[in-house]
Amino acid sequence: MREIDGLPGADIVAAGLRDLSAGTVSIPSMLVSIGAPRLSRIGLAVPPTEANPEHRLYQMLLAEHGDAAHGRYNALVRRLVSFERALECAG
Repeated sequence: MREIDGLPGADIVAAGLRDLSAGTVSIPSMLVSIGAPRLSRIGLAVPPTEANPEHRLYQMLLAEHGDAAHGRYNALVRRLVSFERALECAG
């Protein structure tokens, strides 16, 4: 696996990778599932992902954050994109 420590968003991506490996459905695992195609192209080993991650992530955020779910969803996706870009730049 590529080294990801120190990259922006690495904490949530690492948690998502761990959760996917364990078969755990979580906010981080859904986020990594959303980014799996690009993360794999960049060279990150991504375990099998969950189906419909965008919808499942939003439902989880809605249950946890209510009306703030939309903003939280967008913030998480921005964090994922920031991580992906940093990983591409790293190499």
